[in-house]
Amino acid sequence: METAIRAFLTYLDVERGASRETIRGYTSDLRQFVAFLKTVTDVPPEPAMIDASLVRRFLVWLAERRDKKSSQARKLATLRSLFKFLRRRGNVSSNPVANVRSPRLGQRLPRVLTKDEAGRVIESSGCGEGTCAARDQAILETLYSTGARVSELVGVNWSDLSLDEGMVRLKGKGKKERLVPIGCVAIEAIRDYLAVTPVRANPATDKDAASPLNVKPADGPVFRNNRGGRLSVRSVERIVRRYGDRLQVGTVTPHTFRHSYATHLLDEGADLRVIQEMLGHASLATTQKYTHLATDRLMEVYDQAHPRSGNVKAGKPATPRKSP
Repeated sequence: METAIRAFLTYLDVERGASRETIRGYTSDLRQFVAFLKTVTDVPPEPAMIDASLVRRFLVWLAERRDKKSSQARKLATLRSLFKFLRRRGNVSSNPVANVRSPRLGQRLPRVLTKDEAGRVIESSGCGEGTCAARDQAILETLYSTGARVSELVGVNWSDLSLDEGMVRLKGKGKKERLVPIGCVAIEAIRDYLAVTPVRANPATDKDAASPLNVKPADGPVFRNNRGGRLSVRSVERIVRRYGDRLQVGTVTPHTFRHSYATHLLDEGADLRVIQEMLGHASLATTQKYTHLATDRLMEVYDQAHPRSGNVKAGKPATPRKSP
């Protein structure tokens, strides 16, 4: 089993070009499956000996450990991918996970900041002084302006940015690249950060280095830590959470800005397929969840504002209702 897992993880890394975060997640899920197998037998069985009943016992084991249903569903999907890979290689004759039903999940819409909340969180990051404050504001502005995943944000190099054209190249899942517009406010925040960062281009090789608005490092990561290295995903998550906590608007993550970006674009009439392209979603169905968020917001505004909605009360906001 250990050999099969190593081969699968190598396949994800080399052939599929999965991100480090994805491989780390698959590794954790599969280690937990091996830990379960060791509770059944001292020596984990060969992949060909694993059947559907054993997979169902794994789900029961997870439930007894009080794993969330979403976590159970993810681990089941990991096993399904593993055995699909092994079947293609001829290591197993069938996929034991194929007919195991995933735990039913309730519909859960992502949390979204209002436009005012997003603006206040971003502006709060610009209250400090120095490189860190300028960097943090540039990070938040870029997240909200591009809808980038946090892994895409930390992977941005100076060569991926075209400040004059207002475009940034993002490297998404499976090493797929896409060009996304970046707004002028985010561009100015990046330039302000650049003005205080110690890294500079070589004027002898960069013809634009003489211009204070265009000066930039020849290449390397845009967002750096205090030691000059590339910021990690965890570091960006801590930065974003800190500013959300400061304003007491609830838990704010980099993905909160991604959800807010998509929802606010949809609110303003952007085409769903254009949003899909900018988010880097492989399927339109993934993007369609934001239509529910937009509908909920429309109904909330209607209930609060329309005199005949039946929910307007003097001095009290209407109770938001669910969209049909």
